[in-house]
Amino acid sequence: MKYLLTFLIAVFTLTSYAQTKSIKTSPPLSETSANNAGMSDERLARIDIMLNNAIEKNDIPGAVALIARNGKIVYYKAFGMADNESKRSLKRDDIFRIASQTKAITSTAVMMLWEEGLFQMDDPISKYIPEFGKARILDSFNEQDSSFTTRLADTQITIRHLITHTSGIGYGMIDPDKRFTKIYQKAGIIDAFATQSVTIGENIRKLAQLPLHHNPGEKFTYSEGLDVLGYFIEIASGMPLDEFFKTRIFNPLGMDDTWFYLPKSKQNRLVSVQTKEDGIWRKFPATPSYDPDYPIKGAMKFFAGGAGLSSTAKDYATFLQMYLNNGELNGIRLLSRTTVQFIMANQIGDLFGNSGRFYGLAFGVLDQKGQDMGGSGSMGTFDWGGYFNTQYFADPKEKIIGILMKQTQDIPSEETGWKFRQLVGQAVDD
Repeated sequence: MKYLLTFLIAVFTLTSYAQTKSIKTSPPLSETSANNAGMSDERLARIDIMLNNAIEKNDIPGAVALIARNGKIVYYKAFGMADNESKRSLKRDDIFRIASQTKAITSTAVMMLWEEGLFQMDDPISKYIPEFGKARILDSFNEQDSSFTTRLADTQITIRHLITHTSGIGYGMIDPDKRFTKIYQKAGIIDAFATQSVTIGENIRKLAQLPLHHNPGEKFTYSEGLDVLGYFIEIASGMPLDEFFKTRIFNPLGMDDTWFYLPKSKQNRLVSVQTKEDGIWRKFPATPSYDPDYPIKGAMKFFAGGAGLSSTAKDYATFLQMYLNNGELNGIRLLSRTTVQFIMANQIGDLFGNSGRFYGLAFGVLDQKGQDMGGSGSMGTFDWGGYFNTQYFADPKEKIIGILMKQTQDIPSEETGWKFRQLVGQAVDD
């Protein structure tokens, strides 16, 4: 109780600092010709051909592609359909469910609070969310009724474990170990995309009672750790996660189209999630983990730090440009250059298990081998994607951002993601 009181006093004092003015002023993203940014219009046109071919072959219903270099947008186009059933064409400012692209924004918020001195990265999360108590690992599982037994873990879950996906927490809806899918479903855990009346705090307190895959820090297991940290942000900042994001990140950066739940004035710009049935694009139906009305209907109170946001290509490019500027945009500093360096460092050694890339505190990052394999960018390029087929990358050496937004689920593998990234690189002409 004494520790919690001290923590709350610190919150009240330090969160008044918020983001700060910077002595550096990098302008907001604006458009220019490709030639002005050292890129070839003729070579960028290969992206038009590639995406139009993918739509003609029925590989995807549509896409929005954006490329920025040196803080200027040099390519920003929409292709195909936002909703095939209603024959609504995609527009470049349409809004997409970005799912796991939310994670980098949540990680950024965590690091903003870390900069204020509110916690250390290796603090046990149970200091702030007592329900986590002593971590326990799944020992046995009964397929008949999804009951289980556990054993005590060797170590406690820390904030660093949560932000690097090494906590051992599972990811119900997409967990490759289906025992955890069943355990989470039985416990009533909501993974994301919720329209029911539940808060992230209620969900995380239930999650804290469930077993882990392994000892914290032992392996990389993609998880709901960023949802836990979303709730931690609410505790540490004293405000709901949507309000923290809006006041501390979105408003300062001018990200006016990024929301957990869209206001009515923006709902007509939401792109439908589509799947193919007998070669015809249809709206993806409801599943236990997905409500088609998310994020425009329902209780609108579940703020999933791991997958809950919707956004536009330009808004997300703005967020990435802040990182390419080492934490600053338009004279507002969200993060120090030294913190950005920390975020981009390899935090988990070889645990990521992805040849050519390592994991930092918010992104996958390309190493020398990844650069030399070709087609993905320079060493230090950072990236991720989302459950509904959205991708992004940012190359600090070349000062390039590439974003490809689609909105599909449960379709055969398609190749626009790697092709787009490769075609961005070949368009450099300086």
